[in-house]
Amino acid sequence: MTTTFLHSADWQIGKPFGSLDDESKRQRLRQERIDAIVRLGRIAREVKARFVLVAGDLFDSPHVTKATVSATCAAVGAIGLPVLVIPGNHDHGGPGSIWEQEFFQRERDQLAPNLRVLLEATPVVLDEAIVFPAPLLRRHEAVDPTAWIRAALVDDSSLPAGLPRIVLAHGTIQGFSARQDDDEAGPVTANHIDLAAMPDAAFDYIALGDWHGTKQVAPKAWYSGTPETDRFPRGEGNDPGNVLKVSVTRGGLPEVVKIPSGRLGWREMAFDFSGDDGPEILAARLAETIGSQGDQNLLLLSLRGVLGIAAANRLDAVLESWESRLLRLKLDSQITLVPSDAEVAALTRRAEDPLIAAVATELVRRCQGESEDAAIARLALRELHAALA
Repeated sequence: MTTTFLHSADWQIGKPFGSLDDESKRQRLRQERIDAIVRLGRIAREVKARFVLVAGDLFDSPHVTKATVSATCAAVGAIGLPVLVIPGNHDHGGPGSIWEQEFFQRERDQLAPNLRVLLEATPVVLDEAIVFPAPLLRRHEAVDPTAWIRAALVDDSSLPAGLPRIVLAHGTIQGFSARQDDDEAGPVTANHIDLAAMPDAAFDYIALGDWHGTKQVAPKAWYSGTPETDRFPRGEGNDPGNVLKVSVTRGGLPEVVKIPSGRLGWREMAFDFSGDDGPEILAARLAETIGSQGDQNLLLLSLRGVLGIAAANRLDAVLESWESRLLRLKLDSQITLVPSDAEVAALTRRAEDPLIAAVATELVRRCQGESEDAAIARLALRELHAALA
């Protein structure tokens, strides 16, 4: 028989997005992660999936708010299909976990009876497949969380022979680590999954979580990535914002289709200033690239080059507007302020105001180079120019 399901992971509902100063924008990003569950449910129905597997980190931490728990359970309940989840490193199981909290259990029972949290290392036999969960009961497991599965295969005669077998695990494999794809610190070897030790013929698909991009790591093993992108790109091959449609049969290779599920754009742009018309050129490029969709985009903007004082002021106005329009503007600016000849003359040749002229002449002298003193002098020169404008 062929079984079709959705593979997802790393929802990290309740992620605080603390790097944003605007609370309304932080809330928008958090809500998008809830909305991604709704989109995932729509995809599941469109592809006629029989169930949904979430390979860890449904929540961002064991301490999300009650409102977040309720909203999540309501969104999962609306999927209308069985949703099977294992704890990951962010929402690990064990004493005090969110999965043991009375409020979560009550909301799950009332709002999401289709949600099943797999906290035990034991096969789960469904009508359409057998799931072998590898739940994390601690944030950092020193041993391979899938090791129990290999031991269980010594005698698997009690399991139905014709059902596809699916491993559900959360952790790192060789070449990928939580440090590479997460901001948290922790042992590099924690939650290490040894794919090479997994008997190839024993399983038909390995659904992995932890790496936030979609990636095939073995003929039968995939990271689904997070369904809604949550960070700026981190090198080639990082492909977040998807869910995987998987069709499996016992003893065959899985058929995997990547389906986009994210809505927000986490963009990168670099711009080099080669003249004082640069701010207007940059503004036109931003309008062409993002247009009126600023509230659906976050931008990492790298700026280089040289600008005069008036041009730098115009650039500030451009950036102020886009910081307001975008969900986030993260700026990497290495612009050097160099007053134009006309600006220098206007400040240093003030016969009617010799004191200001003398101060400006000294600041111009000091602003040469890349030292801290030069940077302070350029800033002071800009302030002086603004005061006299």
